[in-house]
Amino acid sequence: MNKMQPIIIIEDDLDDQQILREVFAELKAEYSQLFFGECDSAYNYLMSTQDKPFLIICDINLPKMNGIELKQKIDSTDFLRRKSIPFVFLTTSDDQQTIDEAYRITNLQGYFKKGISMQEIKQKINSILEYWKSSMHPYGK
Repeated sequence: MNKMQPIIIIEDDLDDQQILREVFAELKAEYSQLFFGECDSAYNYLMSTQDKPFLIICDINLPKMNGIELKQKIDSTDFLRRKSIPFVFLTTSDDQQTIDEAYRITNLQGYFKKGISMQEIKQKINSILEYWKSSMHPYGK
């Protein structure tokens, strides 16, 4: 995996974006991060680039198109599906019905509840990164 490929983060809350920036900086993440405040702009980026992002981290509760709808759109787009980009939710929603729906209707690779403290969020992000760094990935063009 090319370490220059970005992590795509889709989060509409500016405070949460700032927290995630700080977490990635503290972790000295070897991947750059691209932040999007809504799903349409993230989808348009994914469709317009030949790059294969390392990972997509997405909130569920987003304006216009929610995270589940975005994941369904990615899964139904051949160009993006062939890239095999790992996709995880990082969200405040721990409603069991939402969790069940996310796994039932998408090809989801993970669902994580945002922590309350910076340390909790840092631990979750570190776990996600370490897992995907050690995982074997198809190249997918």
